[in-house]
Amino acid sequence: MNRRVAFCIAAMTAAQIAVYIARPTTSYRLLGLGAGAREVGFVTAAFALIPLFLAIPLGRSADRRRAPLVTVGCAVQVVACLLLAWAQTPLALGGASAVLGLGHLGVALGVQEVIARESDDRHHDRDFGLLTAGVALGQMIGPLIGGFVLDHGGSLLASTKDAMLIAAVVVVPATALAAVGERGRGKSAPVAASRRGSVRTILGTRGVAVAIFASIAVLSAADIFTAYMPVIGEQRGIAPGVVGVLLALRAAASMVSRIGITRLVALVGRERLIILSAASAAVALGAIAFVHGTTPLAVLCVLAGLGLGFSQPLSMTLIVQLVPEYARGTALAVRLAGNRLGQVAAPAAAGVVAGSAGARAVFWVLSALLGCSALAIRRVPQVGGRAPGDAEAAVET
Repeated sequence: MNRRVAFCIAAMTAAQIAVYIARPTTSYRLLGLGAGAREVGFVTAAFALIPLFLAIPLGRSADRRRAPLVTVGCAVQVVACLLLAWAQTPLALGGASAVLGLGHLGVALGVQEVIARESDDRHHDRDFGLLTAGVALGQMIGPLIGGFVLDHGGSLLASTKDAMLIAAVVVVPATALAAVGERGRGKSAPVAASRRGSVRTILGTRGVAVAIFASIAVLSAADIFTAYMPVIGEQRGIAPGVVGVLLALRAAASMVSRIGITRLVALVGRERLIILSAASAAVALGAIAFVHGTTPLAVLCVLAGLGLGFSQPLSMTLIVQLVPEYARGTALAVRLAGNRLGQVAAPAAAGVVAGSAGARAVFWVLSALLGCSALAIRRVPQVGGRAPGDAEAAVET
C-alpha cells in the first residue's frame, strides 16, 4: 500500500469518528428539543440530500482533474459540526446535517477514487476492505465518545453541544492527514469525450446496477440503525451510554468482518459472500424489533454488524472492475449517488413508518430491504481475473 492510500484511509477513519459522534448525537439533540421519531427520520434523510445531486459531478471532476476531495471534505465537516453544535431547531439541524453529508461525500468519494487509481486490481478487495474497516472503526469509536459525553454532561441540549464540538476537534487532524495524502497527486491525462463514462452506460453494464442496489440496502440499513437505536433506547429505558456501546458493537463486528476479507473472497466467492452476509443481517435486524434485554440486543447488534460488514467493500470492487479505468471515478460517484438516494428515501420512509407503526417497525422494513438485496446480487457476473480490455468491452457493449 502506498503513502497516498494509507494517509487517505487514516483521514477517512478520523473523519468517520466525527460523523458518528455527530449523527447519533443529532437524534438526541432532536429529542431534547421535543421532536419525535418522525423528525429524526427527516433530519437523518437531510444528511444525504445535497450529496444526492453533487455526487456524479464530483466524480467526473475526480476522473478529470484529481481534485483534492478528501481535504476539502474534511474541512467542510469541521464547519458542519460547529453548525450542529449551535443549531436550536429541527430545521437548523436538518440544514447542518446536509452540510455534514456534503463533507462526508467529498471524503468518501475522494478516498475511494484514490484507491481505485493507486491500487492494482488484485489488491482492490484488500484496500477497499481496509478502507471500510477504518470506516467501521470510526463508527465504533464515535458512538462511544458521544455516549460518554451525553452520560456525563448536563442537560441533553448542553451535552449534545459539547459532543458536537468534540466532533469538530476530531476532524481537524483528519484534514491535515488528507492534505498530506493528496499532496503530489498526479494529473489525469486528457480523456476523449467518447471515452468518458456516461451514467447511462455505467448503469447499463451488466451487474453494476445490482451491485449499487446491494450497496444502497446495506448503507441505508446501517444509517437507519444508527438513527433509530437512540429512539429504541429511549423507549425501552436504555441509557445513552449503553446505546453508544450497542452501536459500537455493531461497528466493531463490521470492522472485524473486513479484516482478511481477501481470504474469505477466495474461499467463498465474492457474490456468494455478499448474499450470505445480507441474509444474516436481515435476520438479525428483524429480530431486534422483538428483543428488549440489553444482552440479547448486544448479540443481535454483533450479528447485524458481521452481516453488514462485507457488502460495502465488495460492491466497490465489483463496480470498479466492471467498468474501464477511465470511468472508475464516475462509476464510484454513481454508486455514491445511489447510496445518497437511499439515505434520503429510506430514512424519510422510516420516519413515516415510525410515526404510524412505531420505531420497531422500521427494523422490519430494513430486514425486508436486505433480503431483497441478497436475492438481487445473484445476477452479478463474475469479475475476478479479467483483463482491463474485457472490462472495457463489457461497458462499451
